[in-house]
Amino acid sequence: MHTEIATLAGGCFWCLEAVYQQLKGVEKVVSGYAGGQVANPSYKQVCNGTTGHAEVVQITYNPEVVSYRDLLNVFFTIHDPTTLNRQGNDVGTQYRSAIYTHTPEQKQIAQQAIRDLQAEGVWDHPIVTEVTPLDVFYPAEDYHQNYYADNPYQGYCRVVIAPKVAKFRQKYIEQLKA
Repeated sequence: MHTEIATLAGGCFWCLEAVYQQLKGVEKVVSGYAGGQVANPSYKQVCNGTTGHAEVVQITYNPEVVSYRDLLNVFFTIHDPTTLNRQGNDVGTQYRSAIYTHTPEQKQIAQQAIRDLQAEGVWDHPIVTEVTPLDVFYPAEDYHQNYYADNPYQGYCRVVIAPKVAKFRQKYIEQLKA
């Protein structure tokens, strides 16, 4: 089976991970960090906002089952791409909206997706999602992996992640894993 990789930042990585793990064609989701200047940053360093990294998910997917554009459609459904360095109460550059591309084709698809959404007038404000080539991806600490699945009753999971998962499941019911 041929797989490809997508790397996306849309606020807290726990939220994105919880959604993408349920999407048909997604083989693996790893929470981590990208876009910064410090090698192998820790969660604490990234949260302090001094490393330049964003919280991201790296998605390994089967393009014969789910396209890169489909991944982006989900991405733009589950976060607000119009708020600079913020998603809800999560504030800081580590929570920015970003698409880290792996190929020139991904860059082109991402830029077209943004143009299409802007033209459709989906949001009242301009999309601030940055599209930039991925330099380095650093996996987050083990306790961040599968966070929502392992901690569904934790407060943040119930108040912030669960509504995003529910919204995704309702909109993409045909694309859910069995």
